[in-house]
Amino acid sequence: MINMNRKIKILIVISGNSNAKSPFVLDQVEALEQSLLEFDFFMIKGNGVLGYLNNLNLLKSKLNSFQPDLIHAHYGLSGMLSVLQRKVPVITTFHGSDVNNKKERFFSFLANKLSYKSIYVSEKLAEIMHEKSAIILPCGVDMEVFYPIDKIEARSKMNLDVNKKYILFSSSFNNTVKNYGLAKEAIEIMDSEDVELIELKGYSRSEVALLMNSVDLVIMTSFTEGSPQFIKEAMATNTPIISVDVGDVSEVTKGTTGCYIVERNPQKIAVQIEKLLKENISSNGRSKIQHLDNKIIAEKLTEIYKSVKYKDEN
Repeated sequence: MINMNRKIKILIVISGNSNAKSPFVLDQVEALEQSLLEFDFFMIKGNGVLGYLNNLNLLKSKLNSFQPDLIHAHYGLSGMLSVLQRKVPVITTFHGSDVNNKKERFFSFLANKLSYKSIYVSEKLAEIMHEKSAIILPCGVDMEVFYPIDKIEARSKMNLDVNKKYILFSSSFNNTVKNYGLAKEAIEIMDSEDVELIELKGYSRSEVALLMNSVDLVIMTSFTEGSPQFIKEAMATNTPIISVDVGDVSEVTKGTTGCYIVERNPQKIAVQIEKLLKENISSNGRSKIQHLDNKIIAEKLTEIYKSVKYKDEN
């Protein structure tokens, strides 16, 4: 007999090297129905495959103490570690770098093969992994944190000059995958002292939302992506976007005003930036991603958890 009243216990397995939980993972957990689900975290300490494998005994101890019904691992290496124990079923979500990075892809294949269910945040990632019937479930956006507010008000709160033109880069400048060099070259071509490129580093979630409302546009020039939260959060705040064709950005922004897909060419990027800044085009991005509201994604994820927990119970 299925006991539907007992909470499903889920152990979230993620990297713990930064001593902080990934914002999008926390957003996802917080959006899930806490009356139906109970969560705990296992934070992996260590780099590379061997670093992850050194956590296996600690993971087994955590399983013995928490007694979860299932494990939800985020990223391929976390999934690889999780599937090495065969006591608790594993769901692995693949986010992008674990599939796009050829050095990690083999271990993602292993995690995919041994996981009870695999989730991909975009169709393109599933195609790379040759998963024709994969679960496609992008991470949702916290629409209660990321929403449009007046630009002058936002700049006042972030101590930004109301007369300057600001562009928000998608990450820290030293994140090599994000290809800061291309964005920097485009800005330098413009040769304008009134335009400043802001590094997305060291801000809280609420501050990121304020920044997106403060800037004139956001830019993404990454070499690879999965389903970037940066783009979806910018859309939630109705912030104009310039991005190269990477991950699922073209699909997510399709039909959105003020969102432009550009070639990986600094001159063409500079032209598009200048055009957008001059025309002061607004975006209707928020109306285009209502289906990616965290609450809606959470409902779908809850059904996946239930399908694993109750599959073999009568």
